[in-house]
Amino acid sequence: MFTIAPTARLRPTPFMASVKSEGITHATFYNSMVLPAFYGNPEEEYWRLINGVSMWDVSCERQVEVTGKDAAKLAQILSPRDLSKCKPGQGKYVPLCNHIGTVINDPILLKHEEDRFWFSIADSDIWFWARAIASERGLDVEITEPDVSPLAVQGPKAVEVVADMFGDWVRDLKYFWFKETEINGIPVALQRSGWSKQGGYEIYLQDGSRGADLWNIVKEAGAPYDIGPGSPCTPERTESGLVSVGGDTDAFTNPYEVRLSQYVDLDVPDDTVGIRALRKIAEEGPKRHQLGLKLEGEDPAPLGFAWEALVKDGQKVGDMTNCTWSFRMKQNIGYALISVDLQPGDSVEVHRPGGIVMAELVELPFL
Repeated sequence: MFTIAPTARLRPTPFMASVKSEGITHATFYNSMVLPAFYGNPEEEYWRLINGVSMWDVSCERQVEVTGKDAAKLAQILSPRDLSKCKPGQGKYVPLCNHIGTVINDPILLKHEEDRFWFSIADSDIWFWARAIASERGLDVEITEPDVSPLAVQGPKAVEVVADMFGDWVRDLKYFWFKETEINGIPVALQRSGWSKQGGYEIYLQDGSRGADLWNIVKEAGAPYDIGPGSPCTPERTESGLVSVGGDTDAFTNPYEVRLSQYVDLDVPDDTVGIRALRKIAEEGPKRHQLGLKLEGEDPAPLGFAWEALVKDGQKVGDMTNCTWSFRMKQNIGYALISVDLQPGDSVEVHRPGGIVMAELVELPFL
């Protein structure tokens, strides 16, 4: 057991006092912020997400706000997905790429107005990236990190909790669409989204001083549905086939290798960052692809701090980028970033810290 020393490099979240009172036991770091991981019983927290409703402090999903005359132009330059038909109140999942086509982040883009966008980012400094690209292109924009901190409500009963809070109009929100509103005087944006396949919403708190107030409102509304605290859940996201950029990707991973090709539009303008490289990759075909792994063994054995080599006939053919115990499948499962020469049904050796384990390659998602 150890204590994390406070530092100005590590920012707390508006919900920190609340998650402490809920009994947080483990946390990690994401975008220089604390990301709660467990509250003492990971399996109980997993089944709460699968069968009921869970609330997550995901303030670490920082917003990069782009405003100004050229805001829409910059949003498209950063996005290899066509945004020309995106409407105010609509969100889109966007794999941001660098100039060689590597995925560097996969935010949800929220279009508030024609000249105001948020990129709700994964774990990398897109604020710096966007500013550099805007300056390089001479664009008339302002790029800031607003006072916005998401609180997720996830699980099959999430819709009931959020409808009790805001009204039945939330049931009609399409996935990734959002609406700016307020609750008890607290300004928020409510979006139908979240990093699980169990359904739910993200409540974007727009006043960091009201974190405890919002947490308590959600907790009270969720009490009839047995709501409890949780966090982005590795077993559920793995079973569901969700990609973790920066975890399942390396410095050369392109969208075609990790099942994100449907979010790339090759006919976007030529000045879109990375689009020329992506067109070439699409024409030639990727060298790797992402598959699932079903590992032998009856004891939970999650991935540690590093990828683990996949070997076939004495040759390294890829890496296991993620491994977790599936409570529904009752086995260790993971992701392979592996040569396209290997296909579902093939078996590989996983070179684990404790020795070699055999695994079968399968299509994703698992469930």
